[in-house]
Amino acid sequence: MTYVVTENCIKCLFKDCVEVCPVDCFYVGENMLVINPDECIDCGVCEPECPAEAILPDSDDRATPWAERNRDFSTQWPNITRKGQSPADAEDWKDKPGKGALFSPLPGTP
Repeated sequence: MTYVVTENCIKCLFKDCVEVCPVDCFYVGENMLVINPDECIDCGVCEPECPAEAILPDSDDRATPWAERNRDFSTQWPNITRKGQSPADAEDWKDKPGKGALFSPLPGTP
């Protein structure tokens, strides 16, 4: 099992999960994070840290549509190891449904 960042992360980018990851398996895009499944050790410490509840185990059906996207973009985006600043409007986006259409394939800044 591994963990997957889902669409709930889009436009939030709280990054609390990054601070607790013992293997630095998070990668940052323009408007969301992803987890490299080959680096994730399945410890699960990131899941409860996410204020947007965007991180799910890959065994959860809600993670399935995002698992391949995590795999693909974790090889294209820069690694992130520190929390940094979240967007000023992150709280406004936190509980909005249907953010998948807003996904950006562009890399972010660690």
